[in-house]
Amino acid sequence: MREKMELLPDPVRMVEGLRDTGYQFNTAVADVIDNSIAADASFVDIALEMDYRGNITLAIYDDGIGMDRDELINAMKYGSKPRPSPASLGKFGLGLKTASTAFCRRLSVISRNNASAPLVRATWDLDHIRDTNKWELLIDDPTQEEIDSFQNIIGKNKGTLVLWQKVDRLLKNYARTGGVAAKRAFNKIAEDLQTHLGMVFQRFLDPNDNRARNVTMRLNGKQLQHWDPFCVQESKIVSKESPDVALGNDTTAKFDIKAFVLPRKEEFSSEDAAKQARISNTNQGIFIYRENRLIHGPDWLRMFSKEPHLSLLRVEFSFDHRLDEAFQIDIKKSQIILDEALYDFILDFLTPPRRAAEELYRKGRKVKTTDVSKTAHDSSNRNIGSKQREISQPEIQSIDQINSEAELINSQGPVRLRLKITTASKPLEVHVQPVDSIDDGLLWEPCLIDGHCGVRINTNHPYYEKVYLPNLAAGVTIQGMDALLWGISVAELNCVRDDTKSSFAELRYEVSRNLRKLVQDLPEAREAE
Repeated sequence: MREKMELLPDPVRMVEGLRDTGYQFNTAVADVIDNSIAADASFVDIALEMDYRGNITLAIYDDGIGMDRDELINAMKYGSKPRPSPASLGKFGLGLKTASTAFCRRLSVISRNNASAPLVRATWDLDHIRDTNKWELLIDDPTQEEIDSFQNIIGKNKGTLVLWQKVDRLLKNYARTGGVAAKRAFNKIAEDLQTHLGMVFQRFLDPNDNRARNVTMRLNGKQLQHWDPFCVQESKIVSKESPDVALGNDTTAKFDIKAFVLPRKEEFSSEDAAKQARISNTNQGIFIYRENRLIHGPDWLRMFSKEPHLSLLRVEFSFDHRLDEAFQIDIKKSQIILDEALYDFILDFLTPPRRAAEELYRKGRKVKTTDVSKTAHDSSNRNIGSKQREISQPEIQSIDQINSEAELINSQGPVRLRLKITTASKPLEVHVQPVDSIDDGLLWEPCLIDGHCGVRINTNHPYYEKVYLPNLAAGVTIQGMDALLWGISVAELNCVRDDTKSSFAELRYEVSRNLRKLVQDLPEAREAE
């Protein structure tokens, strides 16, 4: 005998568990604003405030179509009924609730769908759910203060107010709630939100972008400005396509993809334009837009890691709701999982743009570093040359320059290695050799220079640009850093075995990558000099 039973989830465990869906604050606020845009709002006003006690509130007003009582109850339901248009920015009927309660314990929505109708309020209060252990949505009239605020912002129009209270997950605990340190942290959060929203809703905020209808947004009384990551007035489109790609589930993907290569900083039309571009490792990659709203990126979708030589490359990828299933869009609309055919297409598409961006980057870096690095390591070569007999080094048995292989006898015994075998570009440069690039973006690698154990140093690695270059006048500092890298390289050649080759290679890769991240926020050489 089969029994059917409706089994409701435990209210407290459910609402508390949904607080941990992984929302970041900026993402959560953007998700709430999605509902405003889906409601055809032309104006969105955001007020993020903290009082002297440290109590934080977030209020998001819009002049959209608004809701009556029944529509409001549906909107507050977990898994609400879908909107009429599948192109709506709201997708699962969960974003308003999960995004809000990820940071607050009391979510209220106040709305009306007719200018002459009274405002109605519905509230999810997590403390009330905890006390009653019931899925009780609180429906009542808004306070006079809420009515006055609504009238002040929206006027006598229809619209909606989303209100976060009991915000408990935005700031860490400070010794003095509302004190100087807390206010400083709070102001930084507001600044980051402003930047994030200007990027996510760029196409809606830019009055000259006809891909999306114009929406005016304010944050704490200041109108938000759009940020164009592609700097279309300054950059060059090196590749673009609007293809049909057959996916594995017998569907066809239709989308637009464009690759932009930005100018080097010194080639922008003005210093302000260069500053607005925000050129950095962080901002390189693919920017993915669903229905004209940025939902993911920038990153390279696990195709390859962010490297300095790709810092000038940004890719615009736009699709509509018809590809939601192909991309397996999640609740936060931030997860992107590519079909194999789509992955392969994008990877092939990126090959020429990557090459163009790398060439432009290296051209600029070469001009910047080649001249100053020509003599920078002369003292190091002389110093190492005078001390090398005192250093334990492997014995070189044979060199195969054609295949880049050498046979050595080191402290572990005989070993055959693939490594760079080169010649000195000038007299005495047989220990430390600066080069324009090294495979995999490494900072250094061991080598043989005219039969001597040496080290090649990548002058295009950020560590060289931000640590070496500002210290060129300090000869002792350069000698010290060169001695360290040469010593590490010689130690590798003297200790490596057949079964440890890959470990040493991985160590160089990891250290080079970590150093790239560690110096990311250091000033450029010309700023530090």
